[in-house]
Amino acid sequence: MTTTAVNPVLRTALASPAVAAAHFRARLALYTDVSDVAAALASGDGPGFVLLDSRSAEAWDQGHVPGALHLPTARIAERAADLLDPAAPVVTYCWGPGCDGAARAALALAELGHPVKEMLGGFEYWVREGYAYETPRGLERGAGDPLTTVVDSGACGC
Repeated sequence: MTTTAVNPVLRTALASPAVAAAHFRARLALYTDVSDVAAALASGDGPGFVLLDSRSAEAWDQGHVPGALHLPTARIAERAADLLDPAAPVVTYCWGPGCDGAARAALALAELGHPVKEMLGGFEYWVREGYAYETPRGLERGAGDPLTTVVDSGACGC
């Protein structure tokens, strides 16, 4: 008896190009990445959004993206109206890809009527990609991780 190996990638049929395009368009409407946020923050025109760190005060003090607004997820319902323009886009972040805190914050903001995206990678990838971060000691910057970014380059080219 012979067995035929099944290609695990193609075991499930691919979506049509139209379905795939709709999916990826929707995904890009909901997510952004660390390098795009860094580029927007570095532009001289202002980023065009509010960057929101949804972590605890203790996490914020360990380090956060310069210019971010600190608003823990648990306080969004009570504080968002005082801190955020409801028409201004908000980009949320939390610890990193192993944490869904940024998604919970984005959901809370969306339910309040705010346009929102989540920053993929969170604070972990901000640091791993070598961007400066703020602590009580001032600005700090680690070496870029060659597994997550092109070291000594301004952009990955994607």
